[in-house]
Amino acid sequence: MSSFEIFDKNYKTRVSSSFTRQPFMDLIGAELVDVQPGYCEIQLPYKKELSQQHGYFHGGVIGTIADNCGGYAAYSLLPEGTSILTVEYKINLVAPGNGERLIGRAKVIKPGRTLMISSTEIFVVSNGVEKLCATSLMTLMAMHGKSDQPESTKA
Repeated sequence: MSSFEIFDKNYKTRVSSSFTRQPFMDLIGAELVDVQPGYCEIQLPYKKELSQQHGYFHGGVIGTIADNCGGYAAYSLLPEGTSILTVEYKINLVAPGNGERLIGRAKVIKPGRTLMISSTEIFVVSNGVEKLCATSLMTLMAMHGKSDQPESTKA
């Protein structure tokens, strides 16, 4: 794994806290498994409600895991008081998501002050064997001076 400059020694806590504030991750049952500087792993156990008509993980769910992995890999390199947003991502679904679990592993390819590039590989686990089912490449934007804490809503 590449070595990156760490701007926030509490990056793991910040990433974990941000992850737990995403109701959608809780809804689908995603688990933040590992965060290192410029790296993130998220896993998702299979549930019928996350499948498409053939019983495979739905491509939208695979894309969601890819997006979150790549985003949190980049977020781990940002200083406190900075947020991150996906600008764009491309995903290639290379095999059906037919298995008991998805594993997303992302790494930062190019850190930058404002724009960052991450790549994610998504594996599907079937009978204990990991098989690549998707890859993604994404561009993310660091939002300096903007916390990722929720803004107050106006009634």
